[in-house]
Amino acid sequence: MQVVLVGLVGYGGLTGQPKPIVNGLLALVVTFLPAAFERNYDLPLDPWLGLWITTAVLLHTLGSAGFYARIGWWDHLTHAMSASLLAAVGYTTARAIDLHSDDIHIPRRFFSVYIFVVVLSFGVAWELFEFGLDALADATGRTMPLAQHGLDDTVRDAMFNSLGALLVAVFGQAHLTGVAESVRERFFAGDR
Repeated sequence: MQVVLVGLVGYGGLTGQPKPIVNGLLALVVTFLPAAFERNYDLPLDPWLGLWITTAVLLHTLGSAGFYARIGWWDHLTHAMSASLLAAVGYTTARAIDLHSDDIHIPRRFFSVYIFVVVLSFGVAWELFEFGLDALADATGRTMPLAQHGLDDTVRDAMFNSLGALLVAVFGQAHLTGVAESVRERFFAGDR
């Protein structure tokens, strides 16, 4: 996938399109994060988690290289995938803190609600960010790397963000608890 991302950066350079260049370079940096966490923090991540992270950024970069314009459902796929990834990070962080601290207790049933609300909040912030970029683009006459395409687009984005959050809220506890325990052991073990 990293080779594909390098190819997309090259494609953006050859065609004079800044979106695939910027998004491809950022995505490429993100693909190295799992290995960096494992090497620098002794935090082993399941290969499936690395695949999940890489797939999310690859799909977005492919979208910025033209898939968003050519494939109507591509934006929905990337929103659901990104929201699920954000939900996984939120769950892992909250669960690691819950496991670490005797003063903080989050009931297991509430984790699903927590994840769902956190992801929806980030989704709203993201849409406001896109709205701000659109206003800036209108004021300056520049093209922005992200754009909002009206109210229908915003509502659909929120729906697919909700779907990604819901999937992790329902299935995340079974698959991410081990990651949360590793994070707690690595970062919070001596703080008790």
